[in-house]
Formats: sequence, C-alpha cells, structure tokens
Amino acid sequence: MFKLFKGKSEIEKLQKKYESLMSDWHKLSTNNRVESDKKYAEAQKILEQIENLQKYE
Repeated sequence: MFKLFKGKSEIEKLQKKYESLMSDWHKLSTNNRVESDKKYAEAQKILEQIENLQKYE
C-alpha cells in the first residue's frame, strides 16, 4: 500500500540503465563495432552491480 510513495530501489534503477545500454548496444552492433563493444562492457558492469546487490538482499 505504501509502495506507491516509495521511490525506485537501487536495483530497479540499475536494471533500467542496463536495459538502455543493451538497447544501445544492439543498435550500434550493425554500424559501429567499437562503440558497440563499449556499451556492452558498460552493461556488463551494471549487471555485476545488480547481481551483487541481489546477493545482499
């Protein structure tokens, strides 16, 4: 009931960022391989952060 007033958790914020990076990665994969690889690496770092946070919940 009170979740309506609660902000997004850190995991939810990171998941949104991860999804955005993976979308960018997919779009760039056909045009610019170097930038695509950078986006993928960023996304993997975010995924590791999400996994670490989920371990401690």
